[in-house]
Amino acid sequence: MSDQIYKVQDLRVSFPDLSKKPLFGAAPRTQVLKGLTFDVAKGDVLGIVGGSGSGKSTLGRAMIRLLDPDSGSIRFEETEIAHLREDDLRPLRKHFQMIFQDPMSSLNPRRQVGGIIAGPLRLQGFDNIKVRVGEALEMVGLPKSFETRYPHELSGGQRQRVGIARAIALKPDFILADEIVSGLDVSSQAQVLNLLEQLVRELGLTLAFVSHDLSVIRRLCSRILVLHHGEIVENAATAELFDNPQAAYTRTLLDAIPLPDPDQVWA
Repeated sequence: MSDQIYKVQDLRVSFPDLSKKPLFGAAPRTQVLKGLTFDVAKGDVLGIVGGSGSGKSTLGRAMIRLLDPDSGSIRFEETEIAHLREDDLRPLRKHFQMIFQDPMSSLNPRRQVGGIIAGPLRLQGFDNIKVRVGEALEMVGLPKSFETRYPHELSGGQRQRVGIARAIALKPDFILADEIVSGLDVSSQAQVLNLLEQLVRELGLTLAFVSHDLSVIRRLCSRILVLHHGEIVENAATAELFDNPQAAYTRTLLDAIPLPDPDQVWA
């Protein structure tokens, strides 16, 4: 059995550029991911970082097949998933889940919290659903009484905890967290990051954390991919990347991190 949960090779993704669509015919396509190759080890917390338009969210969504790649290979637990049909993907989806950036738009406003968490469990044919919902809420630090609340009745941090509970209720092997603390205040950010660290440790999760914020990535992640214009410019252990960045673009990102000591500079 391989100790790699993901093996990605020469992954390419493009989107139609509607701003250049001719009067007749298809719009030209813009390459967003340009031949990415990397592995993710089981138990790793992988940071995927880059500026706006770098392709980091596209990469995350391709890894869990929320979008279709043009070409390349995505092997998840020895299964090639890059071009699987949805019918073949459906049984695998319980093994990889996503926590979305904006819980207010990803949580159904007309459903109570209990129903939101239970939905994926029913789709995947789990039993003892009510028990599993209660366990998931407990794991994210929310009382069972929240089952009957609606998303608009919760704070931003509480809504994000519900999103996390929905993901972990399926007991996945891999979770993609896409900019999940960017809309939260500093206190809520710290609480959510503490929770993720705890869940990774207790549940043995493998996590990919997409962010533009290297200070958050540094705290949470064991390894970092730096993307720039759809290419990997650096792939290194977190300590190594911060101590000795190899790419000029990585040094630019590090220089942009606010420092508590204004006299301190990056070497």
